[in-house]
Amino acid sequence: MASKVKRLAVVISHPIQYYSPWFRHLADRDELKLKVFYLWDFGIKETTDEKFGTSFSWDIPLLDGYHSEFLKNQSKDPGTHHFRGLDNPGAVKAISKWNPDSILIFGYNYATHLRIILSRQLRKVPMIFRGDSHNLFPTKGWKQKLSRNLRAMIFKRFQTFLSVGQANEEYFKSCGIKKKKLTRAYHCVDNDRFQDAAEEAEKAANKWRKELGIPKKAFVFLSAGKFESKKRPLDLLSAFEKIDNPDCALLLIGGGEHEKQLKKTKDKRVFFAPFQNQSQMPKVYAAGNIVMLPSYGRGETWGLAINEAMNLGRPAIVSSHVGCGPDLVIQGKTGWIFPAGDVKALRKAMKQALKNPIETHKMGQRAQKKMDKFSYKAAGDALIEAIMK
Repeated sequence: MASKVKRLAVVISHPIQYYSPWFRHLADRDELKLKVFYLWDFGIKETTDEKFGTSFSWDIPLLDGYHSEFLKNQSKDPGTHHFRGLDNPGAVKAISKWNPDSILIFGYNYATHLRIILSRQLRKVPMIFRGDSHNLFPTKGWKQKLSRNLRAMIFKRFQTFLSVGQANEEYFKSCGIKKKKLTRAYHCVDNDRFQDAAEEAEKAANKWRKELGIPKKAFVFLSAGKFESKKRPLDLLSAFEKIDNPDCALLLIGGGEHEKQLKKTKDKRVFFAPFQNQSQMPKVYAAGNIVMLPSYGRGETWGLAINEAMNLGRPAIVSSHVGCGPDLVIQGKTGWIFPAGDVKALRKAMKQALKNPIETHKMGQRAQKKMDKFSYKAAGDALIEAIMK
């Protein structure tokens, strides 16, 4: 077995709550020897997130169980909001010194990514790309064409690509990537953490709903995340306010730019809760009957909140711009997909969920059964398959 072990270097912007448990899983695989190279320390120490409007650090372990290294970031304004936000001059030397058999890179559009991708020192090391972009929100114009051409040139450096789902795979194909270079490695979250917490989460959610003042018999539409334009919380509020049913509620959890405007509502069926850290998320999803993600625009890639909610047996209503829709949301079976930006269509989907709560609950059970396919093990198997190619 020792002769078959592959040394895999992972390059990723910063510790992310969805990926760290996957890295722990990969570190336990006999086929791999893993080291993760981080380009920024966001989430480890308390940091202000402008879009959430609060300071926090994640309250679940993000660095345990696998080998990692933080590379010095010389950016004066570190972050993923601009090209120079990830600028690590020592990245190539550090990765080369570790002597990997292959490199898995998350992203390509920052200074350090290009420094690694175009490095002569690493030119003989096979590279694997993982991203979650899609074309569900089509864009046109010379800037998009130029970007597409530059991206095609950069992508030539990669030997294989891990696609996270149908929409992402179509995106890669539109970039000129041949099918033989694509391996499906579905986007996933820590299924075990959410499913193991389900029983206690239900109890905690019932108590929390009571504390928030939500009537016991209310059917709860739940949205958890940043109150920012691309998430369309105002569309959700508008759709809900015109539903003529006293036995339902809208629970909006989070914060951000639209918070003041949202809280101007006079609808007594609308409830608010502040940002909740990762350890509280099972309780959060259990507090709703169905989870909402009505995003509109380029910014919404996959929507991993839907994976998390489905692990708690919750169905979903998502817009046509949400990347996970084609894979997770089966119309009328595990949820509903509506045309992005169409508030009337959103309201119609919400009324369908409200019409038969028992059937909606069964939809959530069907959604939970799908999660085995969207697991760290399945994604790990796909990664190893890609490496062995």
